[in-house]
Amino acid sequence: MNRPYRWDLVRPDQLGTLLERAEKPSLWFLDELIACAAKVIARAGDADLYFVGRSADSVHDLLSGTPWRDRIHQLPLSFAGARDGLTAADVAQLRANLTAAGLSPYDLARGRPKVFVDLVYTGQTFTELYRLLRDWIDDEREAWSIIRGRLRFLGITIREDTTPSAFRWQQHFDWPAELPANGVRNISLDWPVWHYFGDVQAKLTASFPRPRWSDENGRAPEHSEKRLRGLAEAVAIVEAGRSKAARDLLVRHLRSEPAMAESWLRTLITRLR
Repeated sequence: MNRPYRWDLVRPDQLGTLLERAEKPSLWFLDELIACAAKVIARAGDADLYFVGRSADSVHDLLSGTPWRDRIHQLPLSFAGARDGLTAADVAQLRANLTAAGLSPYDLARGRPKVFVDLVYTGQTFTELYRLLRDWIDDEREAWSIIRGRLRFLGITIREDTTPSAFRWQQHFDWPAELPANGVRNISLDWPVWHYFGDVQAKLTASFPRPRWSDENGRAPEHSEKRLRGLAEAVAIVEAGRSKAARDLLVRHLRSEPAMAESWLRTLITRLR
């Protein structure tokens, strides 16, 4: 598998004095981030979560400081620049990366359901990922009738008034109709927070578009000012996820979700407390 280097934020022994070079971050978005993380857990169901790309890094990092950390995974992937079609080498590398991440067709048909999470604007990333997986499943002759009920997409969208004319990205594609009713769901964030995570926030790693999928040079850690800002904020978010105040707020939000009727969520809440 080829993927960008990312520091271990749960056991940050390797950081040394790196954080001394970065300013203390302001987690002005923390309350809404916690509310969003609670909805991600509850609405994904009793599943493994794969955070696609970098946009939802903060949700991943917050949950990595909780008992849910064994269920969350990062999937470095950007389809930027891939609109003109993928070569056979591109597809082979992507399949190798996905296999190493536990997302081969064989894996999708077994174990816990798999849920892909990402900030969504047009839905193109989810669409490209779905098409890649669907073709691969056919090539491997795994049972689509089984996988379709275990494959889900959870979009984090911009909050707006709920009206019949409101934009719903999934209605602009045909593929969501191939999944069960809960196969595509959305969670909304206020525009300032969504915009910060999606467009402004300094990320811990560089983007991972097609030219980098097979570039092993991307495996080395970066020490630029921008990466160190992202590192400092990510570490602070993990620490916040471990705090009693954040866990109490997470539990309050989880208790308001319909999934509270399910035993797996009640068990998680007991562990959080």
